[in-house]
Amino acid sequence: MKKNSFESSLKRLEQIVNEMENAELDIDKAMKLFEEGISLVRECSAKLNEAKKKVEILTEKNGKFEKTAFSQDDK
Repeated sequence: MKKNSFESSLKRLEQIVNEMENAELDIDKAMKLFEEGISLVRECSAKLNEAKKKVEILTEKNGKFEKTAFSQDDK
């Protein structure tokens, strides 16, 4: 099974939310959309966690560039 890109997964998740908010769905259709949405949330979360682990910031110390791990405290 081919994994979607983060952007396409997020777009589909937005479509699901809109459909669930704006349509009168029977319980089977609502549950199917809910299950798809949960799967997409997990997929997006995993991709974000993977990207967070890979992010490094280059900082210059004593004329040399040093790799340091990304920290949200560095905002």
